[in-house]
Amino acid sequence: MSHPIVQSGPPAGGGAEAGDGMHRRSFLRSSAVLTTGLAALAASLSPLLELKDLTTLERFVQKYYKELTPEEMAKVLQRIERDVEEEYKVRPHVRDLKPMDGVEFVYALNLTRCIGCRKCVHACVAENNQSRTPEIQYIRVLKLPHGSIDMEKAQHDYSPETVPEKGFFYMPVQCQQCKNPPCVKVCPVNATWQEKDGITVIDYDWCIGCRYCAAACPFWARRFNFTKPLIPKERLNPEMAYLGNRPRRQGVMEKCHFCVQRTRAGRYPACLEVCPAGARKFGNILDPESEVSQILSRKRVFIQLKEEMGTSPRFFYYFDV
Repeated sequence: MSHPIVQSGPPAGGGAEAGDGMHRRSFLRSSAVLTTGLAALAASLSPLLELKDLTTLERFVQKYYKELTPEEMAKVLQRIERDVEEEYKVRPHVRDLKPMDGVEFVYALNLTRCIGCRKCVHACVAENNQSRTPEIQYIRVLKLPHGSIDMEKAQHDYSPETVPEKGFFYMPVQCQQCKNPPCVKVCPVNATWQEKDGITVIDYDWCIGCRYCAAACPFWARRFNFTKPLIPKERLNPEMAYLGNRPRRQGVMEKCHFCVQRTRAGRYPACLEVCPAGARKFGNILDPESEVSQILSRKRVFIQLKEEMGTSPRFFYYFDV
């Protein structure tokens, strides 16, 4: 079963200036953001102009991700490792993991087996260095009555003594890694794009925090850091990826990225490994022998969320039959 790969953002080698695309600096200079937010922009740039914050300056003048040479990326990774060690007193290992050829990742989730325990939620937080105070969660687990798929009736704040509850089923929802991602289309600075393995990623150094992507996402999958994310140093995961779970700063967007620091290194996502019911399946849809390919060809696939939106999610829900 083969799916076309959608590439978004500036092409490799051409950078953000290819075609009629705008890069971050031209956007800040020429768009309405500059006109309406001049005072705020000046305040944010003042430490840079005074050279009081060299790390912030380095991040701001950094080239677009796809323009970076391997040598330049190595320096960026060293800067991130230095900053993380200074902040958390933990020496991280930060890599820039590229998508593999012949791989398109998809997720399949068995609604028959999911018990609503939310272990996937907390494993995701721990793996991906999400803020604990306030806690940012990429996964929401919805509780729905049997016989209904009315999302308006779903609950995500349930708290029974035990799960599963009689008469209900559970639907975890996270970034659907759409083939036609609306979040990518609205980003004015190309800070988010889709890679050839199907994962939509975010460059946190390039993001300007406009939140257009959050408004465009029909799955409420993106999160915004309204305050400085707080992570206890003893809970920091030191195995990081540039486009994955490295610590984010206040004022940027983030979301599920299929644990690129794990999946591009041949491992499963953290949410899958922790699931006690075996409800989660993940793999390469371009491999006809992969488990996900077998599931999608043989099982009763229930839905791709909000199919009518035309986003073509790479996240599938199915039942045992």
